[in-house]
Amino acid sequence: MFLPLSPRLSNPQINQLIDTYQVSWLWTDSPGRLTDIAVTHYVNVSLCIQANPSPAPVKISPHIASNIILTSGSSGTPKAAMHCLFNHLASAQGSASFIPLTADDAWLLSLPLFHIGGLAILHRCTLAAARIVLRNTAISLAEQLQQSTISHVSLVPTQALQILTQQPCALTQVKALLLGGGMIEPPLIDSLNALNINAYTSYGMTEMSSQITTAKANLAGHHGRPLPARQIKLVDGIIWVKGECLFLGYLTPKGVSLPVDEQGWFCTQDKGQLNDKGQLMISGRVDNMFICGGENVHPEQLEAVLMTHPNVAQAIVFAMPDSIFGHLPAAIIDYVDNNGDELVGSAGINLINVQLSELIEQKLARFMRPRQYFSWPKQVVSSGIKAPRKLIIAAVQQP
Repeated sequence: MFLPLSPRLSNPQINQLIDTYQVSWLWTDSPGRLTDIAVTHYVNVSLCIQANPSPAPVKISPHIASNIILTSGSSGTPKAAMHCLFNHLASAQGSASFIPLTADDAWLLSLPLFHIGGLAILHRCTLAAARIVLRNTAISLAEQLQQSTISHVSLVPTQALQILTQQPCALTQVKALLLGGGMIEPPLIDSLNALNINAYTSYGMTEMSSQITTAKANLAGHHGRPLPARQIKLVDGIIWVKGECLFLGYLTPKGVSLPVDEQGWFCTQDKGQLNDKGQLMISGRVDNMFICGGENVHPEQLEAVLMTHPNVAQAIVFAMPDSIFGHLPAAIIDYVDNNGDELVGSAGINLINVQLSELIEQKLARFMRPRQYFSWPKQVVSSGIKAPRKLIIAAVQQP
């Protein structure tokens, strides 16, 4: 099985994963790490290609486990989600039914392979015989989009916002921009529409092999209906899913665990609702929500508004106990200057905090404004494209 690992993981973390999942072969493009990572065999890709440039095709069952994707959600404790080729093909076929992809197209591998969004790009392009364009880390994402004949690109909202701020014309030539991995605020949609960028939003997850629903980017805030081979239902406002894209289960020391009900439905722990056209609206995570003075607060909603401020690169909202209201919102902010570099100096940060509170009052409600702001803890290193939420919150709460 293929187990892609984030290069941001430390050597001890990788050694622990090798031991946990009994990894026998490892490839890395960082030779300096070879002496500190304990594995039985190392793969030399160049030697493999030279020794067997045209390997004979091998028949494999599409229903046996083909890969593991480590999905930590927001806890920082990884779960090993297992997929088979059948899962990925069903996912790719469903995606192509809404976002056309042909042999003349090229999809930029803008998301890492250790994330389901990156792995899905490989399967979509393989199924369509389309080209995969590798990320050139020597130049910015915007520069590569402008210099290459890229037709399709997948981005998280923060990436899209950064490109639109720095080089908005970089996205005007793509046939399709697929957005996912976070809340998408109307200002981002407005900017994309103003440039006539053909953008799509999606709701997806590792356990469903990437996309579940997809829609043309819209100001109504919905993410469309389920793609083929997917089903969704709502139980007390919580989203449940099943279908051919549903993963094989989590690999645990006791074997494979597939947490579904008697009918095969998987609980996403996401809250949502369907509009009158059956299109899915996302509210946020069940385990992130808290109550402030009797009102439900979804941190993701506040975070999306906070991140519209030009001096905010990342934001996490969490609940702080309060004797009167039960809980009050607090925010952890990754402050940046107008060039996107780390912002230092309490005066500038204090001014931004005032502006952020005013922004929340204008967009949402006064009671939802954060009562306390924390600077982003730089000592917490993220191993994926999503910040380890619980680890970051714990870091700012340490005395």
